[in-house]
Amino acid sequence: MPDAKPVHENIILGVILVAVLMAAIDSTIVLLAFPAIVESLHSNLATIIWVILIYMLVSAVATTQFGKVGDIYGRAKIFMGGLTVFTVASFLCGIAPTDVLLIIFRSVQGLGGAMVAATSGAIIADTFERHRIGRAFGFTAMAYNVGAILGIVLGGIITTFVGWQYIFFINVPIGIVALALGSKYIADKQTFAAKLDLLGMVTLALALSLLLYGGIGYASTGTGSLNTVMIVLGVVLLIAFYFVEKRADSPTIPFEMFANKVFKNSILAALLQGLGFLGVVFMLIMYLQGVRGFSPLYASLLLVPGYVVSGVLAPHMGRVSDKHGARIVATIGIAMQIIGVVVYLSLNATSSIYVVIIGSLITGIGGSMFWPANSSAVMAHAEQRRFGIASGLSRMFSTMGMMGSFIVVFVVAALSIPRSEAFQIFVGTSAKLGGSVASAFVTGMRFSFIAMIVILAIAGIISLARGKEDRSSHLKQHVKDPTEEPYAQNPPQ
Repeated sequence: MPDAKPVHENIILGVILVAVLMAAIDSTIVLLAFPAIVESLHSNLATIIWVILIYMLVSAVATTQFGKVGDIYGRAKIFMGGLTVFTVASFLCGIAPTDVLLIIFRSVQGLGGAMVAATSGAIIADTFERHRIGRAFGFTAMAYNVGAILGIVLGGIITTFVGWQYIFFINVPIGIVALALGSKYIADKQTFAAKLDLLGMVTLALALSLLLYGGIGYASTGTGSLNTVMIVLGVVLLIAFYFVEKRADSPTIPFEMFANKVFKNSILAALLQGLGFLGVVFMLIMYLQGVRGFSPLYASLLLVPGYVVSGVLAPHMGRVSDKHGARIVATIGIAMQIIGVVVYLSLNATSSIYVVIIGSLITGIGGSMFWPANSSAVMAHAEQRRFGIASGLSRMFSTMGMMGSFIVVFVVAALSIPRSEAFQIFVGTSAKLGGSVASAFVTGMRFSFIAMIVILAIAGIISLARGKEDRSSHLKQHVKDPTEEPYAQNPPQ
């Protein structure tokens, strides 16, 4: 990619924002259509829940793989290919005649989403100088929040007045426009000679699949021999993956990247922030629907203020991280999210909805500080030849954290009420809980919030310990390919 003119930089960023927007819309729009999909396809909740889970599972497994493929064969090629796959799969989801086919097409959509997610951060890092990268990631955070809001609003409107199929069809014209612009302005700057680590890729994919599938099974059905075996095998394969990578000439995950303290702590902070926060949102939706008896749309709308605040502030917070580094900005962001969860601790069966709104605003401010600062720190401290791997790692750890949080939520909920009822509350197919059950659920929710606070506190400590960083333009001298000039600090081992 030749040095992009400012207008071209903005168009490239715009295409990436559209891709992020599409993915964000799908993250919330499907949730509100669950009851309609169950009825239309004559399915059941235990099956349709995989419309969400399969997308997250495929995304978590595939992001690191496609990050490295992008480094070797071209990030723009993988990004545009992913956008194409996502758009086509969205259409196929809309015409799916059975629940099984819908889940299969959602897995394909997740594959396209992984290709986009794994390379979008690398393309931003290729396009923008280090001292402007935080601002760019701030806009991607804004696009995610706008997409989440649109998903909530459009999900209710489209499902009610048009039909659930159109929650997927809506991606098609957006994807076509993005493809038209991307094919003209997004090109590969350079590729980097390396071999694909097929053994490592397969081992990591199997390990993550077994761990996540077994964890989801444990959350939804409880302990069982199959779930236990899958988790144990996943751990064994993860250990095997480490030793495979140590012997590989061109490993899928070069562990020497973690010698850079800022990079390592930023990746771990992304994992723990996802693990410690997404479960809060799940619990709140279950509380608003199951305890308070609100509709899925109204329950979700109560969380919109946080998305709005986060979307508005994210670009500004990204610029602040460009100037001062991610350490303080991201850590304060996590602290704000902890304060928001503490506010939620006061909820009971009759609390004012303003408690939810206030907590949402506080956590939204925290999110606007953490996400752009932390994401830009990952890319600012990666070698250019490994931008794709870095972007994929960041997405993989973040998604694994979110899926882990999802698992924790249902395990905790099952301590208070049956798992089947927890699932029904979550997707809005259950009536309002009775007094004693509602009280038990609120108690379990508070315990889960305390667990989330502890996890977020650990994330904050790791974020603070990442150390100072300098993103002035001279920082580029120690993120270039090591064949161009020696590294100034944190050399690969």
